[in-house]
Parts: sequence; structure tokens; C-alpha cells
Amino acid sequence: MNSTRKFLGSLSVLTSLFFMWGLITSLNDILVPHLKAAFVLDYKRAALIQFCFFFAYFVVSLPSGYLVERRGYKQGIILGLAAAAAGCLLFYPAAGSRSYPLFLLALFVLASGITLLQVAANPYVTILGKPESASSRLTLTQAFNSLGTTIGPFLGALFILGAASSPGGSGARAAAPDARAVQIPYLVLAAILALIAVVVALSRLPGRKELESARSRDRASAASPAPGTRRRSIWSHRHLLLGAIGIFVYVGAEVGIGSFLVSLLGQRQIAALPAAIAGRYLSIYWGGAMLGRFIGSGLMLRVRPAHVLATNAAVGAVLVGLAVAQAGHTAMWALLAVGLFNSIMFPTIFSLALDGLGERTGEGSGILCMAIVGGAVLPEFQGWLADSTGILYSFLVPLTCYLYIVFYGLRGHRHAAAARCSPE
Repeated sequence: MNSTRKFLGSLSVLTSLFFMWGLITSLNDILVPHLKAAFVLDYKRAALIQFCFFFAYFVVSLPSGYLVERRGYKQGIILGLAAAAAGCLLFYPAAGSRSYPLFLLALFVLASGITLLQVAANPYVTILGKPESASSRLTLTQAFNSLGTTIGPFLGALFILGAASSPGGSGARAAAPDARAVQIPYLVLAAILALIAVVVALSRLPGRKELESARSRDRASAASPAPGTRRRSIWSHRHLLLGAIGIFVYVGAEVGIGSFLVSLLGQRQIAALPAAIAGRYLSIYWGGAMLGRFIGSGLMLRVRPAHVLATNAAVGAVLVGLAVAQAGHTAMWALLAVGLFNSIMFPTIFSLALDGLGERTGEGSGILCMAIVGGAVLPEFQGWLADSTGILYSFLVPLTCYLYIVFYGLRGHRHAAAARCSPE
């Protein structure tokens, strides 16, 4: 408890980062329908927006892990913020030239910066306090990430979809949204990210040695790690590898639902909502995740995190299955409700997968962040399925993902606990 209080200021700084990358990531759900209409794309090509964004996690995560190991958490965070700001600035020429490939490049650069932030910040939160409260602590900071994802779609619907659909033209001009609607919003984001980088540079964030010293005091009364644990290959930790698959499918499910929800709500057999209105409903999806994380942060101090994870994933699967089976407004509200049960999945899988890694936590974080590439791969497959069978049936992809997460919560994470008791 003493170490948690000592590092409260550091946690506050990190919370602002979680908020910002949540807001920026959720804006992709607005960019998908906006650029789909502006460039006249099918669902599969529109899904390249998410592909390029989340593919950066696969490319940049391991190098980011090495950078953080060498330069420290603070330098990693500052460099991540600078890269993310540069990506936001690239939106201006991309929109001005009406170049879809340049938009995709801007998204990749932006996501590279956010990847570096994630590689540094997620494990940093888990070690800023007692190990047994790591899931609760990370879930609480992720709640502010969800606050960003809740606000993001509303602002995007207002300033991007709303501006693009505002009257001022007729005929073909009115039917094709202007890609330049994104310029001012992303310039503002670049300025905010630069300001946060300055604040972080002027802040005192504890280094690795200070954190290790604090954690040693917290673990003084706990059982010591099994001999030989440090010498094991990082790839030999079964719970870490299964957790990486869990992160892959979770992010793919979360992003897939968010990416296609606006388009789904525009379908006549669902809700027939205009894009600007549907974008505001998307805030309910992300707002549920925020609410669930605040609730889950306290709940997991009393209930085993793995049990909460399995239960939430099972309910998520049921809700998506109900949406596919029923269509109409039932589908709309069932899918919006999934956000509430998504809430604790990412931070819980992340902390369970890192459990027991000790000084290998940074390496493990790099592997888990690399698995966020699921947000690139699975929505692309879902887009192909939407073009082939219809957008509603494409939601069978996230349903399958939630079934795997049920398995991880029930069994897949167990090796982590067993490893601490085993001499090997």
C-alpha cells in the first residue's frame, strides 16, 4: 500500500496516456465509415484502416520493448508521444491530397507511437504497487482508457461525420463526404500529444531500480519465486503464449465490433440510422467498457480475476449470438451491451499473462503488445465476410473470439500459478 501511495503521482501521469490513446484509437471507428464513403470503398478495403493501425503493433512492439529496456520507461513514453503526434500531423497532407495510401501511412505512424506507449505503460502500471492488486490497478487505469474511447466516437461523429454530412452541396458532391473533415481534429490531437510529452519530460517518474526496490519490500512477506524461474526462456511460459492469443482475439473482437457497428446500425433491417447518429450510439458501446472497468477494478479485489474474465467472455458470446440470430433493434442493443462485458478483458488477460515473469515482464509485455495485431487481422477477415455473406453474419468472428477467452479464463491462465510452485 505504501509503495502504491508513493507512486500515485506517476499513476496519474500514466492515466492521461491511457485516456489519450483510447480516444485516438476509437476515432478509427469513425474513420472507417467516413473514409469508406469519401473514397467509395467496399468493407474489406475500408478495414485496411484498422489493419494498418494495428499491424504497427506487430512490427513495432518488440523493438519498443528493447528500447524501453535500454532507455527506460520515461524516455519510451516521450518518444511514443512524439511519434503519435507526428502521425496525427500526417493526416493534414493526406486529406489535402485525397490520398488513401497516405492516410494508411499516417495511421501506421500514429499507431507506432501508441504501441511504444503501450509497451512502456502497461507493465509500468502492473509494477507500481503490490503484485496481487496488479489486475485491479491496470483495470482502473484502463477505465480512463475507456473514458477516452467513450468520448472519441461522440467527438468524431460531431466534428468528422457531422461536418462531412452538413448541407452545403447537392447531387454527387453531397453524396461524397469530404476527406478534409479530419484535418482540424487531428491537428488538435497532435498539439495535445505534444503538450503531454512536455509534461512527462518535466515530471519525475521512478526508474527501474527504484521500482524493483519497492516491489521487493512489498514481496517481503510473500513466497519467493521458484529457483530457476529467471533462467527460463520467455517462450516456455505457456500462460504467456496462451495469453498472447487471448490478446490477439480480444482486440480483434473489440475492434471488429467497433469498426462495423456504425455501418450495421445504418442497415434497414437493424436500425436505419444516419452515420452521424450511429456514431454517437457507438459511445454507448465504449461507455459500457468504461463503466465495467470501474466496477471490475473493485470487484477483482474480492473475486478471482480469471473467474470474472471467463464470465464476462461467456456473456459477450451470448450477446453477439443473440444479435446475429435476432437482427433488428435486438441486435443493436445486444451489440452495444457487449462493451460492458469487454471492459475487464484486456487488462485481466494482460496481467494474468505477465504473472510470475519477474524481471522478464518487459519482454512479456512486448509479446503481448505484438499480439494486438489481432486488431488488424480479424477485422480484415470480418470485412471480407461482410462483403461475402452480409454484415450481420460477419459478427460470428467476434463470437468465436469470446469463446476462446472463456477457455483462457477457465484453464489457459493456470500455468502461471503452477509455474511459481514448480522447480522448473
